[in-house]
Amino acid sequence: MNDRRMPRPVSMGFERRCLKLELASLRPGKTIASNVLKSDKYAQIVASIRAIGLVEPIVVKQHPAEAGAWLIIDGHLRVEALRSGGVEWTECLVALDDESFTYNRHFNGMAAVQEHRMIVRALDSGVPAEDLAAALGKSVETIKARFRLLNGICDEAASILSDKQCALSVFDVLRKMKPFRQIDAATRMVDFGNYSVKFALAMLEATPEDQRVEDTGRAKRSNWSEVNARLEREVAALQEETRLYDQNYGRDTLQLMMITTYLQGLLTDAPIVLWLSENRRDYLTEFKKIAEIRSLPTGPEAGAA
Repeated sequence: MNDRRMPRPVSMGFERRCLKLELASLRPGKTIASNVLKSDKYAQIVASIRAIGLVEPIVVKQHPAEAGAWLIIDGHLRVEALRSGGVEWTECLVALDDESFTYNRHFNGMAAVQEHRMIVRALDSGVPAEDLAAALGKSVETIKARFRLLNGICDEAASILSDKQCALSVFDVLRKMKPFRQIDAATRMVDFGNYSVKFALAMLEATPEDQRVEDTGRAKRSNWSEVNARLEREVAALQEETRLYDQNYGRDTLQLMMITTYLQGLLTDAPIVLWLSENRRDYLTEFKKIAEIRSLPTGPEAGAA
């Protein structure tokens, strides 16, 4: 008899729909230093919200001690920018997990496809390219190039890479392939966790002529031995990178145990906790989060964190 176990259901980390909440009901989860509100990053957030609105929703959870209030988990600067613009209500993503998990814990920036869709949405809604460029800190030419990012890319391939950190040049390479080959190449990039232009070019070299988009100006293609050698080098480089992560994992885990043990002891010292609570509440919050960490990530995101 086959032992087929049902997979464990994956619990939701957030409510399925955003809530429109009053800014007055949002409470900060950490203290924002005064100099942060004078930084270029904050100025860019303010300009972006004024030009195209809020791109990422604020992440909140129900306040544990104040009825009707919400604790901000992610988006403190966005909330301040909204308030400075006189906004009273905003869309919020409600977290179901505790504050030890944050929406941006493994977030490394907006993926190329996501940024493209945001730019398309903004330009289609009437935002001038010049205003959008100023808000995002990019040139008008860059905005227009990213607007055209998915020209010649099939929907399936774009969907596969929608949340991946791909270089823009990767899409220039995929554009030289026909749709089915684009899907195959995008899938292989995900399988190998390699989104480099070199890897994309290696797959282009290995693409049969009938799966390529005709290009009369293209130089004669390398022979198959060169193609295979290039693919082997790319895979070998990826395997070496993975091996280095594996070697460092044990050392990093030991360091994590030492740090969390020290902080756990520190947080049992009442005078220290009282001083942190009165003088550096942001430090106290972060110390608690670190002390609750039990292990390092082991998936592909471990190398990108």
